[in-house]
Amino acid sequence: MSEFAQEVILITGAASGIGRELSRQLLQEGARIAAVDRQAEALKALEREWKPPNLAWAVADVTDRAALNQAVQDLEQRLGPVDRLIVCAGIGQATPAEAFPGEVFEAVVRVNLIGAANSIQAVLPGMIRRRRGHLVALSSLASFRGIPLLSGYSASKAGVNALMDSLCVELKPHGIHVSTICPGWIRTPMTAPIANFLPRLLTVEEAARRILTAVRRRKRFTAFPPRDSFTLRLLRMLPPSAGDWFFGRIKLPKVESPASV
Repeated sequence: MSEFAQEVILITGAASGIGRELSRQLLQEGARIAAVDRQAEALKALEREWKPPNLAWAVADVTDRAALNQAVQDLEQRLGPVDRLIVCAGIGQATPAEAFPGEVFEAVVRVNLIGAANSIQAVLPGMIRRRRGHLVALSSLASFRGIPLLSGYSASKAGVNALMDSLCVELKPHGIHVSTICPGWIRTPMTAPIANFLPRLLTVEEAARRILTAVRRRKRFTAFPPRDSFTLRLLRMLPPSAGDWFFGRIKLPKVESPASV
């Protein structure tokens, strides 16, 4: 029997992309999914595919702390206490230096970083009381270094890494596991506008399988695919000028549409 069987797993951003695929694969393994997203119709479609009682959903924006807290309370009343949280809700929009869009930068950070913190805050007190739980945040390889055109996205995901690093140390005595997962580019609706410029896109099915392998093992930190992860890790160890040279060689697209992993 799967380790996830009968576990209550809260997934934010569950209506589309990697969040939806994680929900589907976990439901196949017998988990009880508490799905949160802003897209009511997409959540209803997920419900039509996977009937209750193993699935319950609520509409909430992760940047609205009060609404998110209420949604989580409602879902726990229906399914039981949350055993694991998987933070998938995120956006990615280009923030080019020319005509730098401060409002876009703020929106990306609010969803990706503040939204992650709000999601953790909604479940953490209960986990501490029960002295068990697992917090999982989807970050990105873009967290390793600022990526041209994606300064807001890179900064927000670097913040997620720092957040999870801090929590890991504090929560270990409480029996709570913390995992940070950094995928590369994944073929989702948000990457569609720039798919032709991205090498080696992962399918959502393959990315979800890799993510769940890390979650199952409670791995502290996971990054994939290996080649891209190695390249960016190496650039972090070299002087900043090496990374500047590496990215300076890449012909950057003119991107105005959302782009995310």
